[in-house]
Amino acid sequence: MTYRAPVDDILLALNYGAGLNDAVTAGHYRAYDAETAAAVIEEAGRFATEVLAPLNRVGDEHGATLKDGNVTTSPGWRDAYRNWAEAGWNSLTGDEAFGGQDLPIVLHAACSEIWSAANMAFGLCPLLTAGAIEAIGVHGSDDLKRIYLEKLISGAWTGTMQLTEPQAGSDVGALRTHAETQADGSYRLSGTKIFITYGDHDMTENIVHLVLARLPGAPEGTKGISLFVVPKFLVNADGSLGARNDIYASGLEHKLGIHGSPTCTMTMGDHGGAVGYLLGEENNGMACMFTMMNQARLGVGLEGVGIAERAMQQAIAYARERRQGRAIGKKDGGPDPIIVHPDVKRNLVTMRALTAAARTICYATAVAIDVARESTDENIRTKASARAGLLTPLAKAFSTDIANDAAALGVQVHGGAGFIEETGAAQYIRDARILTIYEGTNGIQANDLVMRKLAVDKGAALNDLCAELAAIVARVAASNDPTFGATAARLQDALGSVERASRWLLDKAASAPNEALAGATPYLRLLSLATGGCLLAREALDGRADETLREAATRRASLARFFAEAIVVQSGALEHSIVEGAAALAAADAAFMHDST
Repeated sequence: MTYRAPVDDILLALNYGAGLNDAVTAGHYRAYDAETAAAVIEEAGRFATEVLAPLNRVGDEHGATLKDGNVTTSPGWRDAYRNWAEAGWNSLTGDEAFGGQDLPIVLHAACSEIWSAANMAFGLCPLLTAGAIEAIGVHGSDDLKRIYLEKLISGAWTGTMQLTEPQAGSDVGALRTHAETQADGSYRLSGTKIFITYGDHDMTENIVHLVLARLPGAPEGTKGISLFVVPKFLVNADGSLGARNDIYASGLEHKLGIHGSPTCTMTMGDHGGAVGYLLGEENNGMACMFTMMNQARLGVGLEGVGIAERAMQQAIAYARERRQGRAIGKKDGGPDPIIVHPDVKRNLVTMRALTAAARTICYATAVAIDVARESTDENIRTKASARAGLLTPLAKAFSTDIANDAAALGVQVHGGAGFIEETGAAQYIRDARILTIYEGTNGIQANDLVMRKLAVDKGAALNDLCAELAAIVARVAASNDPTFGATAARLQDALGSVERASRWLLDKAASAPNEALAGATPYLRLLSLATGGCLLAREALDGRADETLREAATRRASLARFFAEAIVVQSGALEHSIVEGAAALAAADAAFMHDST
């Protein structure tokens, strides 16, 4: 079963759930052509179906290989990437001054979902390149921009992000890679990085590594980390490639999934040190890296949406074809497609609802990023930046959590056949599993939400979001549309849980932080359910006025009802877990966690 981009669902989520149309109408986008955007998404879907999706299984079965420090990608990968770059897909949001198309982040978000759904292992490469472009564009000197941006934006070169080391893991402040200043103003780096996605490959002539390292005498911890641009091949003054730099793939990870994506151990310094160039200021590397990481976190969330969508499409196709048992009340004839059975229906609709909610949260995050960059009103930019900060942990963590949920449900729908690799359903579970770990584990995202984003300006960003969500709920109630069922009541209950849990967390974050952190993960889920449920309802309400999306919007009302009545109803239990979970955790910790058995 191949992949088909759900164009109507994407447009409905973009324009109405995520609030893109409202932002355009308010003048927060310098130039936005809805017809062009729809055409771009259609074409992205065509390329994904025809070129990328057929390689998904190839990458899973064959993977990448390492020989003599050089990585060879899966069969077909190299040609697919070059066709992808030549078609201009890598340059969508790039600065026009360096050959980019300067399109909105939210349009790139929609395309990123499509690449990930078709072939997540492939889509990881441009995700890291986009982050490198962002970091160099914001923090790079004029020389660094001149040398690297045009090549990165065109896709002629790709980028990586190199943080993790064997002894450090997520504790970046414990890294040991060091840099020495040279007389010519460059640096020499030595050290080892692990888990580097696309650290080496054969798809482009050069790779631009962004590497965190410590300078001599730098402060301890994260305050003493600097960021460096370290190319695989040095670049001559005329832009041509020079000598091979002293940075090599010394190992290739054997992974649970995403076999087509080379995950490398990278070694620097075996031959005098890798030549690097400071990006930003000394000892300010974390601030520079977070410019790259925040975009990557949204990108990983979109990978989650893509995997969930792909698993759902395959499960629906299988359920329509597989015949087993008879529908309740049927007394004659052969077996029916399993899609007639209520529990199979429940699994499939759950997959669809979770995917749709995660999609609109991710797109809403992208709209907030766009408005924070593009609005001419400073107050609106400030509020949009706070909204993007608040939603990014949801986009990353909720979307990747539901990717695992949807992939598991997909296998369940397939039954025993799902456990067999030949059907392809198992690959989605294996590929999705990394997503909750990438770019800061989902536990780190929850901690960030509770300890940082929630408390910004005494919770102003959350209050603004909740006010918007409450207005949607009021509109659902006022519509008196029976299609919505009890949607308004269930969403109102969820917002009540969010309000009470948020007050409790804001108090505990200051007075008893460990208690707040114990409830961080269920809080992220609670806020995601409330937000996703309300945004789905807004899609149904506002999309009906769009003649081209009226049918999709009508269907969305039923999906919003299911999400509210079957999934959002978990909100009350999550509230209890947040408020009461710390004491239960402390008791369990005392009773069991220190027992030698």
